[in-house]
Amino acid sequence: MRALTRGSRNARRRGLRRGARHGRALLVAALVALAAAPAAGCARGGDDGRTTLTVGLFGTFGYAETGLYDEYMRLNKDVVIKQTSIQRNENYYPQLLTHLVSDSGLADIQAVEAINIAEVTATQADKLEDLGRAPGVRRADFLPWKWAQATTGDGRTVGLGTDIGPQAICYRKDLFARAGLPTDREAVGRLWAGDWRGYLETGRRYRDRAPAGTAFTDSASGVLSAVTGSSARRFYDEDGTVVYKTNPAVREAWDLAASFATEGLTARLQQFTPAWDQAYANGTFATVSCPAWMLGYIEDKAGPAGEDLWDVAAAPRPANWGGSFLVVPKSGRHRAEAARLAAWLTAPAQQAKLFQRRGSFPSASAAHALPAVAGARHPYFGDAPIGRIYTRAAQGVPVTILGPKDLVIAQNLADVGMLQVDQKGRRPEDGWDAAVRTIDNALDL
Repeated sequence: MRALTRGSRNARRRGLRRGARHGRALLVAALVALAAAPAAGCARGGDDGRTTLTVGLFGTFGYAETGLYDEYMRLNKDVVIKQTSIQRNENYYPQLLTHLVSDSGLADIQAVEAINIAEVTATQADKLEDLGRAPGVRRADFLPWKWAQATTGDGRTVGLGTDIGPQAICYRKDLFARAGLPTDREAVGRLWAGDWRGYLETGRRYRDRAPAGTAFTDSASGVLSAVTGSSARRFYDEDGTVVYKTNPAVREAWDLAASFATEGLTARLQQFTPAWDQAYANGTFATVSCPAWMLGYIEDKAGPAGEDLWDVAAAPRPANWGGSFLVVPKSGRHRAEAARLAAWLTAPAQQAKLFQRRGSFPSASAAHALPAVAGARHPYFGDAPIGRIYTRAAQGVPVTILGPKDLVIAQNLADVGMLQVDQKGRRPEDGWDAAVRTIDNALDL
């Protein structure tokens, strides 16, 4: 498992900025998209007469690094796979959207980030193959909520899920012990089981006996993201109407996260910044919302000194943060071959291999029972049974209603609103109003 988690540090960098930092370069990237566009994916020929399939990704998915491409080419000697990758999704996605709209310049297979799949499914489905009908694809192999995210109202499934980010809570056993809290992961999970308010109450208990210079959790924005991620209905309703302002679940999440800020339970950090990274090494906070891909990040930033100090417990309620899909554009010359490759890469056996080697947690529920997943433990986190913990979380994630501008809403609630409450001491209502104004301007409401 150590090789798995160390590999996952790079594999998951594509998903680390999905909240606070994700999307800040959208405007610039959109302006340069045509100039920086990747080469068209429909290869006109192959090496030695073989069919060349191109795969366009953002960041590192691990297909090349773990030898899956090589394995597929050994099994299919008439196929050559060539991959291109743009490091960050905020640069990749505007280009992808531009090429989908123009129906040109696309790879045979393209990746789509989970935060973008609703927009692609709603506006570009006619440009994409129905992969639910691809040979070898079984709906029953995938988690229902993941399958639903890339399925249109008329039943076409335009994307096959790769990984997901089921959430747990990572916590510092040494800091919990010094604050008089239990340290056993089962006992810790019982502190807040089923209710995020139990997490708040545990934070209050921690604060009363906190070791000097430490806080219960990293940020109020992180709490906000975790709580909203556990709700089926968040920013949009079933009809596609923006409802975040009137949705009680969003306001409850806001009020809860604001309590963390106003009651002094956070380290007042912004996630995925140098200060946040350094806080792991310094042991500044005791808990953090922790999707599966975060394990490698914590190991990287906390370093050898943090080994066996961090552990993993179940989150108050199941939630998901992150993940991706593979889609096959209809403009490709080798659509049938591309669909077969996409189906193979996302099949349970391959997803289990990626988890074992890279830490990408499978969206294929059929992979969860395989030994590489079910028996997985993490030595850095006290030999935590991460396969069991994250499988339970994944199975409980609600089928969430996604909207085309989820990212805009989530980012501004966190960065414009809650960050000001947490770091600048603004009243929660003032932070909410500032976020709403920014979101409504962005959405032209």
